[in-house]
Amino acid sequence: MNWLTNFVRPKLQALVKKNDVPENLWSKCPGCDQMIFHRDLTNNLHVCQYCNYHLRIPTDLRLKILFDDGVYRKVELADIPDDPLKFRDRKRYTDRLKESRAQTKERDAVVVATGRMNDLPVVVALFNFDFMGGSMGVASGEGIVKAARLAVSQQASLIVNPASGGARMQEGILSLMQMPRTIIAVQELKEAGLPYIVLLTDPTTGGVSASFAMLGDIHVAEPGATIGFAGRRVIEQTVRETLPDDFQRSEFLFEHGMVDCIVSRGELRDTLSRIIGLLRMPRPVEEMQDDEPDDTLQIPYSGDAEAADDAAPPGRSLSE
Repeated sequence: MNWLTNFVRPKLQALVKKNDVPENLWSKCPGCDQMIFHRDLTNNLHVCQYCNYHLRIPTDLRLKILFDDGVYRKVELADIPDDPLKFRDRKRYTDRLKESRAQTKERDAVVVATGRMNDLPVVVALFNFDFMGGSMGVASGEGIVKAARLAVSQQASLIVNPASGGARMQEGILSLMQMPRTIIAVQELKEAGLPYIVLLTDPTTGGVSASFAMLGDIHVAEPGATIGFAGRRVIEQTVRETLPDDFQRSEFLFEHGMVDCIVSRGELRDTLSRIIGLLRMPRPVEEMQDDEPDDTLQIPYSGDAEAADDAAPPGRSLSE
């Protein structure tokens, strides 16, 4: 045993070792260019304290904000073949997937989680924009289908946060096929009578906005989020007109009836849970219990007077 190596050196290193300091103590707000101290930004849920600009946040933080006490359970998604078309541009598609998985620690762009929101059961599906721009491929489409069917099986509400750049070009027609697949999944949810709420954050564009992202019962958006299909420059070149400065922003879509409400990040959980409560129980329980049942509304009548009289309560006749 070397006394100098095992005892003296660690003691000296502990004396001169620098404390761990975050790499970026200050962040620049994209909205007003103000410098924000990292601790203030974290405490304010990554919302600028000067101009209320909502910065993008990772999926884990989004889930902690939405679920009660930040407690949720991630759902394991199906294992989909990585490169069905053997696609390659400047690099192989498989290499791009490896890079994104190493960066985000996720299998693909969609994360599905279950939990409770103000004690109401919910299933949440989020797109991770850091994973290849949140693009929708076969695995992402499978994630939305899984989330919808899980909500049906659990009789829970479904909240989808489609922060995406659109369909994933590396999967070609297979990625475009996810648009009708996700629409069918949403329809299954609606046929079950369960609420489907879309939380629109920055950005929501492309084939995602042209499919399930605009089919919600209620559309809730964060302030200043970019929401649209094609890019602003493409639209201006097509229509040969200069578009308004706030075009494809949450506020613009709210004014034109495409978004139901704009909610700040700190109020999202309470607002979403209140909406879910209204959709699932539109009348207070006390009011429903105080109502007296109307017998005439509970008796089926198909035009047969004798059958109707037999079904009527004692002392009453529907054929009279």
